[in-house]
Amino acid sequence: MSTADQSPDAQVDALRAAGCKRVFVDHASGARASRPELDAALDYLRAGDTFVVWKLDRLGRSLPHLIEVVESLGDRKIDFRSLTEAIDTTTPTGRLLFHAVSCGGGVRSV
Repeated sequence: MSTADQSPDAQVDALRAAGCKRVFVDHASGARASRPELDAALDYLRAGDTFVVWKLDRLGRSLPHLIEVVESLGDRKIDFRSLTEAIDTTTPTGRLLFHAVSCGGGVRSV
């Protein structure tokens, strides 16, 4: 969540509807480098899990930080889903889409 007066209810409901067993909610700006609940969520995850966010900007405010986090998850064999942007690295299309974004949005030829 971005501010203390916003309610996370709609986001939590969407995450639960997507099958999330555990939901972590930070009440601070996503632009902050340290977010205790995000840190707890990332620590909680194990290989084979899928980390689900309601929207990409809930995870990071900058593309480089977002790419860093999702690539780190992949290195740990953890998949990633963003409900709003329909990015899902559990599928070949989702992996391709994220790879295209992480490479600057272009297709490279060899």
